[in-house]
Amino acid sequence: MAAPANSPARSDAAGTVEDAAGAGRFGRLRRWLPKSVFGRHALLALVGLVVLVLVLEATPPFANSQFATMSYYAIAAAGLTVLTGLNGQISLGHGALMAVGAYTTGLLLTPDGLPLLVVMVIAAAVTALVGVVVGAAASRLHGPYLAGATLAFAIAVPGLAIYFHDFLGGEQGMQITAPRPPAWFSDAVYFLSANETSGVKFLAYVGWVTALLVLLLLANLCSSRVGRVWRAVRDDEVAAELAGIRLGRVRVLAFTVSAACAGLAGAVLGVVVRLAAPSGFTIVLSIGLLTAVVVGGLGSLTGALLGSALLVFLPPAITDVGTSIGLDDVQAAQLAPLVYGAVLVLVMLLAPSGAVGIAKRLVPAFGRGRGLRGRSSRDHHSTRRS
Repeated sequence: MAAPANSPARSDAAGTVEDAAGAGRFGRLRRWLPKSVFGRHALLALVGLVVLVLVLEATPPFANSQFATMSYYAIAAAGLTVLTGLNGQISLGHGALMAVGAYTTGLLLTPDGLPLLVVMVIAAAVTALVGVVVGAAASRLHGPYLAGATLAFAIAVPGLAIYFHDFLGGEQGMQITAPRPPAWFSDAVYFLSANETSGVKFLAYVGWVTALLVLLLLANLCSSRVGRVWRAVRDDEVAAELAGIRLGRVRVLAFTVSAACAGLAGAVLGVVVRLAAPSGFTIVLSIGLLTAVVVGGLGSLTGALLGSALLVFLPPAITDVGTSIGLDDVQAAQLAPLVYGAVLVLVMLLAPSGAVGIAKRLVPAFGRGRGLRGRSSRDHHSTRRS
């Protein structure tokens, strides 16, 4: 006897066929992907580079400056994702670590000095050494105690620039000379897009190429044995210690990697803003980075990108909306933090997994393969029981 058209059996069968078709399409697509994890991540980075060129060449200079700002937020947020999302350490001191990278860049980047690439590597290395010291001191702390220790670090570091004002510029900050685009780079961009390369666009390219490299390295690191150890410590410290994992060493390593990313982000921030000043590295910056990681999706590098985009593009959009409805400039500027805080509260209440979790629920292709296998297995067992 045939089931009615609107019966649950007919609906389940239709859903199974639809999921099977979707999983088949997804499976055919996966056959074209590289077999190795590094190969897949490298392919995504290459696609990101192509998207970067298309976006930067199609947007005006103001949007280029916004993308340059987003690049250093994305680098720092990706490093904080490793520390907080994968290893479970809450840090409120990443703004201070970015200050270390920015001031190192300001001291070394002179017109007749080292190349920008070398300066950025040195800035990341110096900040990583600071991260080793801070991570070793905080490796035995947990939860609010760790947050308090990193908060004290975030408050103390900008004060050093004021104390050593003859060397670091004091309250006025240190001027950083922004590098000019090389001739070969300008020629390559003109050959590809027939557009001239401005200084802002060049810095946006520098920031995003750095961000893509950082994301590539972190994605492979998180997929390796080191990443699995970080997750094990985050999920159950007692079980990880019984398995022979040295918790202190693992925490220090995670803090060092995250600090190196913050140092790179600070170097990019220095050349984009052309200034390293204590007012740019307050506790507000550290809280903003942590907020971006939570809103985007804790433990997800894609979530770090989404949170950084929200951190950069949402406040100007809210300010423009406030101005359009009759608010003055001050009131419109004050409206942006209110809306950003409301978005954070709503995400924590309605979508604890962040924007990435919402995207996964809206795009069922992410889970079709696994869901189809789970459904087939359940149907198989139910058939055997009947």
